Amino acid sequence: MNMRNQWPVLPIVAGLASGLLTGCGTESGGSGGSGSSVVMGMSDDVLATDPASGYDPGSWLLFNNVFQSLLSFPKGSTEPQPEAAEECSFTDTRAQVYQCTLKDGLKFSNGDDLTSEDVKFSFDRMLKINDDDGPAIMFPMLDKVETPDEKTVVFRLNTPDATFPSKIASGAGSIVDHTQYDADGLREDGEAVGSGPYQLESFSDDEAVFSVNDNYKGTADVQNTGVTLKFFHGDQSALKRDLLAKKIDIAYRGLSANDIADIEKTGDNSGVEVVEGSSAEVQHLVFNMDDPVAGQLGVRQAIAHLLDRDALIRDVYQGTATPLYSIIPAGISGHNTAFFDTYGARPSKAKAAAALRSDGITDKVKLTLWSTPSRYGPATDALLKAIAGQLNASGLFDADVKSVAFDQYEQDTAAGKYGVYVKGWVPDYPDADNFTAPFFGKGNVLSNNYTNNTITGTLIPQTAAQSDRSATDENFAKLQDIVADELPVLPVWQAKQYAVTRDDVYGLEYCLDASTVFRFWELSKD
Repeated sequence: MNMRNQWPVLPIVAGLASGLLTGCGTESGGSGGSGSSVVMGMSDDVLATDPASGYDPGSWLLFNNVFQSLLSFPKGSTEPQPEAAEECSFTDTRAQVYQCTLKDGLKFSNGDDLTSEDVKFSFDRMLKINDDDGPAIMFPMLDKVETPDEKTVVFRLNTPDATFPSKIASGAGSIVDHTQYDADGLREDGEAVGSGPYQLESFSDDEAVFSVNDNYKGTADVQNTGVTLKFFHGDQSALKRDLLAKKIDIAYRGLSANDIADIEKTGDNSGVEVVEGSSAEVQHLVFNMDDPVAGQLGVRQAIAHLLDRDALIRDVYQGTATPLYSIIPAGISGHNTAFFDTYGARPSKAKAAAALRSDGITDKVKLTLWSTPSRYGPATDALLKAIAGQLNASGLFDADVKSVAFDQYEQDTAAGKYGVYVKGWVPDYPDADNFTAPFFGKGNVLSNNYTNNTITGTLIPQTAAQSDRSATDENFAKLQDIVADELPVLPVWQAKQYAVTRDDVYGLEYCLDASTVFRFWELSKD
């Protein structure tokens, strides 16, 4: 994604259905559960209510609960299953024609029928608008959408893509009512009309209120009578304070590592508990290959030899993340340890100095590490300062850190103004493709002037066309090895996922898995 801002997910298993997909779960109507309404707080903002625009975790949280996709990820699963569709499958052997048949009786929250016309409209509209902050970047392979009848949708792809089912199962596959959205422009009234388990009652700077959608027909079994989402705009202290004061039931995305550690120590006494899961969220240092300093391989290799991930996890993250030695995180099929194998886990000043000498560098390397304070997690500035400290402690670098607001940060990275900067990533869908193609494919999101013809011309196309995802491991290993050698990015950490809940709220464990789908409908409250 344009890069999605970061944070949380759970161990991932490969498995894309290239053949017939049939439902596996209880089909549910829109009647709400018997429990109370749930109030959840997070420090992220929801940047968009229109699925043609939003490409961030907050917005996708809204999309996944208000809109339906043809497919969805059931709790605990990374294999997409039918949601608005009755069945879907590739109808050719090359993974270029994908056909779905809709369920009977689908309706939007306003009572309008949902037909194939709405599905086609949603994809055509997203691609036509092609918003800089939207998910259209995920669908360069989509040539056209056809609707032979009211219940049938046919996607014709210009290149094979076996991950297409997972892409349309994500927030990017949200279906909108064609009578309620402009085909040429974004909706800007803060309202939304979807066919998901919830409808958006109100949306403001401080909160979004969701009620149960009585017209919903799908697999979600709603366990509450509604959800209120309160926005804390990066104020971690206020988020923690309101949780402990019982003003909110759940704190999600935004508590610092110290806050989580404090709550774990005092949870039994404060009536709250920490729910933990592993995650496929990652964070990398990115190197601008055209930069006069970072563009030198010896400089990048020296940084790789000096990075002490274990110390960073201990000192900055209080153990709430794990060291990452690959661009594909652990738990994702295709993961290897290319950076561990190439640079080791222990810092080596001698190897770093040798790498600099190989490029003819004998003086201290003056370097600025660029950060942005909260978009990629509340500890991002502290992380970059700790990395600069490690580099300077070697005596080989004179590194400092500068942090700028995210809007300026995005503009400057796109313009190539930074030599070394930080990027985080929460996957759109749980497949190795989503950790490689967006970073190293044509038109990638890193803005770091890196291209490798073997990756773009052979490895990415071959892995995308392989319907047996386990058969892609060898090519993904080659790709990771190339990246470790050429160092356009340096993986730093892989997150664990946390949310903190009052002890009378249940179901949170079903909201934190590898699909990145936070399922409001699983939450219940005594």
